[in-house]
Amino acid sequence: MGEAYIIDAVRTPRGIGKQGKGALAAEHPQHLAATVMKAIASRNDLDTSTVDDVIWSVSTQDGMQAGDLGRMAALDAGYDITSSGTTLDRFCGGGITSVSLAAAQVMSGMEDCVVAGGTEMMSLTAAMAKDKMQAGLKPPMMGSYNERLQASHPQSHQGICGDAIATMEGFTREDLDAVGYRSQQRAAAAIEAGRFEKSVVPVVDDDGNVILDKEEYPRPQTTLEGLGELEPAFTKIADVPLDANGTTFRGLINQKYPDLDIQHFHHAGNSSGVVDGAAAVLVASKDYAQKHSLKPRARIVATANMGDDPTLMLNAPVPAAKKVLEKAGLTKDEIDLYEINEAFAVVAAKFVRDLELDWDKVNVNGGSIALGHPIGATGSILIGTMVDELERQDKRYGLVTMCAAGGMAPAIIIERVDGFID
Repeated sequence: MGEAYIIDAVRTPRGIGKQGKGALAAEHPQHLAATVMKAIASRNDLDTSTVDDVIWSVSTQDGMQAGDLGRMAALDAGYDITSSGTTLDRFCGGGITSVSLAAAQVMSGMEDCVVAGGTEMMSLTAAMAKDKMQAGLKPPMMGSYNERLQASHPQSHQGICGDAIATMEGFTREDLDAVGYRSQQRAAAAIEAGRFEKSVVPVVDDDGNVILDKEEYPRPQTTLEGLGELEPAFTKIADVPLDANGTTFRGLINQKYPDLDIQHFHHAGNSSGVVDGAAAVLVASKDYAQKHSLKPRARIVATANMGDDPTLMLNAPVPAAKKVLEKAGLTKDEIDLYEINEAFAVVAAKFVRDLELDWDKVNVNGGSIALGHPIGATGSILIGTMVDELERQDKRYGLVTMCAAGGMAPAIIIERVDGFID
C-alpha cells in the first residue's frame, strides 16, 4: 500500500454565524468553499486537470448548502472540468472524514491527487432550523429519527447530552469554565503571535474587496469571573415538549438513564461558537508530489472511526483515539500534540482525563470554544492547525479527533515531514 501526504492546508477566518452580524453571513457557502479551493491551487501551482477528485464535507445539506457543494464549488473556483467532486455528511466529524477518505483513495492507488475539506455556514443553518420549527417541523436533531429508532436509541439535544455527561462523570461547573477560559487565553496568544497566518486566507468579494481576513469570534477579554456569571444555556430547552406525547430532550436521555438527574453546566462561554467557515487540505501520493515538484508537509499515518452510545452522543473521541493509536502502532505518549474539538467543555475535559494527558499537549492554540465550530469544516481546520503547530514546535506526531452526532468520532494521526526522506 502506498502513502498519502498532506501537501498543504488552508482555511478561511471564522466569521460569527449570525445573520446581520457576521462578516461572512451574507456570502454563499459555495463562495467560501471556492475561496479555499482557489487558494490551495494557487499556493501550490496546482494543475487542476490533475486533481482526481474533490471530497467535501457539509453537515446541513439543505438550501444553499445542498447540491454537491464539492463539485459546484470546484467549478466556481475555476478547477478543470475533469476534476470530479463529491459531498459527504458525518455531522461534526465530516471534515476529518473527507481527509481520511482522500488518504484512503491515494493509499490504495485509486487516486493520486485529492482536494479534501469542508464548509459550513452556521448563519444559514440556524436560520433554516428556525424556519422549520416555526413551520411545526421537528427540531433539526430529531428530523430524521423515526419512532422505532428513538425507542431503541433515544437521541437528544447535543448541549443537554453534554450536561448529562458532565453530571454522570462528576465534572463541576468550575472544571468546565476552566476549559473555556483556557481556550480563550490560548487562542488570544496564538492570534497575537500570528500562529494562524500560514493557513488563513482572506475571503474577498468578486471585486477583490476583503470581506474578512481575521478571526471574528474570539473573546480575549473573557475572565473566569465573567464565565461564572453566565446562565446555563440548556435548562429551558431541556423540558420543552417536542411532540403531542410530551417528549422532551431531558426525557429522551432519561428514557435510557432513568435515574440521572441532569445538572446544567454548559453555557455560551464553555460551548463551541456558532460560526461560518471553510477549509481545504491537499492530499497526494509520493509519485504525484515528486512529479509536480510538491514538497509534503505531513504524512497521514492512520485513520479510524468509532461509534459509541448515541443517547449520550459525545463520548466516542476517547475510544476513537485508542483505536487510531492501535492502528498506527503508537502509544499515547508518542503523540506530541492533540486536537480534540471543543464541542462542549466536557468533551475536552473527559478526553484529557480519561487518556491521562497533559494539557500542555492538547489544543495548545485554543479550540472551538474560543474560535468557533463551523460543523462540516472544523475537522479539516483542525488538521491544518495541527500541521502548522507540528512545524512550529518541530514535533513529529499529531492526533486529531472530535465527537459527532449519533455517537460517533473519526480520528486521524499525522506525522510531520520535511519533504521526502528515502
